[in-house]
Amino acid sequence: MKRLISKGLMFGNLIPVESPALIERYNRALKALTGKETKLADFHIDISGYSPEVGDELGDDLYLNPNGCNRQFILLTTDQKTAPLLNAKFSTSRGILRQFIEQNEAQLFTLTARDAVAGELENTVFELTRPAKLFDIRRITVIADTTGNQVAESEKLSRLIERFRSEPDAWWDDVLIGEMIALAEKTGDVTRNPVTLKATSFEQANFWTAHFGGLYLFRELAHPAAISVGPKAALGVLPIRHVFDLGDRNQIAKFLELNDLVEPIVNAPGADAAAILRQKMDFIVVAAAAELGLDIGHGSRRELRQAANLVGGRLPEEFQGLAALLRWVETGGTWPRITSAHASYFYTLRAKAHADRDLVNMLLSELSTLDVRQLFICHKELFYHLYRGWPEVKKAFVADYLEREYQIDKAGMRRRLFGPEPGMADTGPGLNPLWSRPSPADIVATVGPWGAIRKERR
Repeated sequence: MKRLISKGLMFGNLIPVESPALIERYNRALKALTGKETKLADFHIDISGYSPEVGDELGDDLYLNPNGCNRQFILLTTDQKTAPLLNAKFSTSRGILRQFIEQNEAQLFTLTARDAVAGELENTVFELTRPAKLFDIRRITVIADTTGNQVAESEKLSRLIERFRSEPDAWWDDVLIGEMIALAEKTGDVTRNPVTLKATSFEQANFWTAHFGGLYLFRELAHPAAISVGPKAALGVLPIRHVFDLGDRNQIAKFLELNDLVEPIVNAPGADAAAILRQKMDFIVVAAAAELGLDIGHGSRRELRQAANLVGGRLPEEFQGLAALLRWVETGGTWPRITSAHASYFYTLRAKAHADRDLVNMLLSELSTLDVRQLFICHKELFYHLYRGWPEVKKAFVADYLEREYQIDKAGMRRRLFGPEPGMADTGPGLNPLWSRPSPADIVATVGPWGAIRKERR
């Protein structure tokens, strides 16, 4: 993992905490939340204030996330909004924290100038002893204040001021006036600089959780379903009609199609399908060559072609399916009949532009783990887990590629692979027809992404 850290591919974009003043504020907040303190002279924090160095010192990587269902946070600066979220247990947590910081940036900037802001992503579930409890999580409320309770006291002062203005005898109420003066000494002039936090409640409809081996919950769709990473039988009875696991490839493909969540890469607007397919094939060649102990040199296109020739018939089905599709894209000819049972099927899809685009791409990366670029972008927790078991040759190639190709233009790479960020109008799935421009693929448009599911159903 040191290679990833040195290249900024792990623990990248964390916020440094080095000054004694910031460390003192962090310790006050940490003490208030956990009863613990750090003795480190410097460390780094993520968007939630979690520090891998402090976690190592305390021997607890979940010191800000007990039970993994009500994440606590410490804000020292609004710059944390650009940092990643480490040890994520829910796919929505980082987005909620970022929205909270962005929509309260002016107030939080003022508050963190003098103190740390500590809080919690609170829901009505405090322990997850069984999977069915995940369905009780509907709304996340952000509870936040400084360690000196400035937000609460500012709200109290505002209420007292309103009472002073509205009650006819308030001018002679010495107790009320004295209380207002005492609070104003702590909070400042709240009439000119009100300290209130807005946008503190967020719906949690469709999400991924790391609990119970990994589970994708899609309940706010026309055809809802839960998709388990592990065996679905281990989940027990869930309050949802359709429950699949990653072995149910045809059912998952049908679920994605019925809800209009995905589109074929070869027909995705603005996508360079040939370049994307070639890169996916290169990753598969590297994986196959590394498993066989073959040398891939510097991983140039010529060296990878030589490796592909050496591996030959031992290349996996994923490569064969993508190669057939690439031939169709570049030279025409026979349309490849790729069914959901084929190993390359989910490699050929990407999420459409809708509110759950990132969640669907995360699911697709679980189903196409040889595409290490998509895996790194969409599901870092799984990427790091799998990376530990890769041969050294593959580790070196992937780290060098991501540093060279992804780190220099992250936004551009995401746009080329997955399309532009969904706009305000893209509020849900089912926005566009599956095939949106005239091409040879129009023949296939009448029978679904690859013609297999609906045709076989007929």
